[in-house]
Amino acid sequence: MTRIANLGLVAASVAIVALAASARAEDKNTGKVPQLDQLKRLAGEWTGKGQHGEHEIDATVTYKVTSGGTAVMETLGPGSEHEMVTLYHLDGDDLVLTHYCMLGNQPRMKAEKGDGSKKLSFKFAGAGNLKSEQDTHMHDMTLEIIDDDHIKTTWTLYKDGKPSDKATFDFKRKKK
Repeated sequence: MTRIANLGLVAASVAIVALAASARAEDKNTGKVPQLDQLKRLAGEWTGKGQHGEHEIDATVTYKVTSGGTAVMETLGPGSEHEMVTLYHLDGDDLVLTHYCMLGNQPRMKAEKGDGSKKLSFKFAGAGNLKSEQDTHMHDMTLEIIDDDHIKTTWTLYKDGKPSDKATFDFKRKKK
């Protein structure tokens, strides 16, 4: 191949890569599933109180947009022995989460279709490392966005195939 042909090939390759990157950027537009966009706006650190049974604790959660804007990572109790991570992302037109629980299982939940409200309700859709649905696991979760600086979450724990307890958190955005 001549040097000019090689330059043409390189230019064509660069154009194809740029076109693919542009198409991928359009694919990441989550306008058809606005709930992910709502979660992206939570990026930052939040502090507040958690209630599990009769126990109230100080709690911290962080939200980070990751994977080129296609996922949101929630870290509850960052750096603590009870740290847990929840990853939110799209699966087709569905907003889903996987909760990496301190119980050692990984419940997956699917959001109910959005109605434009600021309340996201997730329902159990299976789990990793769970022998049966009778085993103790987080089964449902609701995240309510009160305003830009205030959120509440409620996690429902299942044991023996039925609801057994709730963990609720009330967080305010940490100001810098």
